[in-house]
Amino acid sequence: MLIKSIFTNSSGILVSRVLGFIRDLLTASVLGANIYSDIFFVAFKLPNLFRRIFAEGAFTQAFIPAYAKSKHKIRFSSVVFLQLFGFLIILSLLVSMFSHLVAKAIAIGFDQETVDLAAPLFAINFYYLPMIFIVTFMAALLQYKNHFATTAFSTALLNLGMIAALLISADMEKYEITFYLSYGVLAGGLMQILVHLYAIKKLSLCKIFHFKKHKKKEENKFYKNFFGATLGSSTAHLSAFLDTWLASFLVTGSISYLYYGNRVFQLPLALFAIATSIALFPMIAKAIKNKNEDKALALMKKSSLILLGLLSIATVIGIVFNDFIIWLLFERGAFNANDTSNTALILSMYLIGLIPYGVGKIFSLWLYAKEQQFLAAKIAVYSLGWNIVFSLLLIKPFGAAGLAFASTLSGFILFFLTIKAFGFSNFKKLLIK
Repeated sequence: MLIKSIFTNSSGILVSRVLGFIRDLLTASVLGANIYSDIFFVAFKLPNLFRRIFAEGAFTQAFIPAYAKSKHKIRFSSVVFLQLFGFLIILSLLVSMFSHLVAKAIAIGFDQETVDLAAPLFAINFYYLPMIFIVTFMAALLQYKNHFATTAFSTALLNLGMIAALLISADMEKYEITFYLSYGVLAGGLMQILVHLYAIKKLSLCKIFHFKKHKKKEENKFYKNFFGATLGSSTAHLSAFLDTWLASFLVTGSISYLYYGNRVFQLPLALFAIATSIALFPMIAKAIKNKNEDKALALMKKSSLILLGLLSIATVIGIVFNDFIIWLLFERGAFNANDTSNTALILSMYLIGLIPYGVGKIFSLWLYAKEQQFLAAKIAVYSLGWNIVFSLLLIKPFGAAGLAFASTLSGFILFFLTIKAFGFSNFKKLLIK
């Protein structure tokens, strides 16, 4: 079951990432690495950050253990859905109303003219967030039923929406293209919702609304764990977001170099680490709920060994062939040889941290399954603090590459502290058994 689930997730992620690279290839060819690509990537960064935190972290890691233990699953899930969806709709409206302030706060290094260009894109792209929450909520219900295929393959729909937007607008002005891309993001989100609704209906999970009076104990505990998990699962994404913010002070194109480098780095991370953690987490949560920790540890050992081998191979290949990979994927049209060289260096800096980030995900599942979200949050905040320190130290001498390496260094700290929380004795058992 575990290997099959990992393969399903990996296959879906691979399809999505191939389409994602086609999307990035088209984006690099059509927009290049300039002010227009920078403002779109910054505008897309904020909802995409929240998407990764929701879809790959906080919500699922807090929801599945709570849902597994709930005695009133329909009522519990419906209340959580309505409350969080309502909050995200209000937040999206506020971002739309004050998009200039948001753009200025996110990309503080932009001048006023650039902020004026970016603000409308912020307003459009942020509506992807409530859409992807709907998808994530339904995906969590499907994962609990050990159904992974719909979520794994539906991520490709976002890329299809953006590819279609690029093809339609390829001959237009660059600023106009950024608007088409933004609406392509929303089209992709809508398609993801529709395919999940079909799967939910097929598995008879449609009864998500229930309005009888109830006690709030289950929701209160969920939100407590959810807020802790939000920090605990988002370190890598917040690091990338911090890179973007600081890179707005560097030469034009730096944001795009970091984006393209991080996109390549995310492929093995998603294909192996995230695919494994998505498949593994419901199994670990159920084993711990049933007080069968030996089974949970056995699953973790098997997964971590497989993952370590795969990530090691990916790291070596990525660093040795970094220039070739970036050249093959991006160097055409407006993306030139200098852009390739700068992006390849950043890719190598990110890849050094692939193993600690990837394997660390497996061990963090233990904390989430035991509902120790605030311990994971404490670890994440500590790691993020070091990331800020490293970034400030390295940005001046090394520029964008220094920002990427600062993220990697914080990944090693995150891994060590996660193993410490998991327990060195438990870790030793996994090594010698």
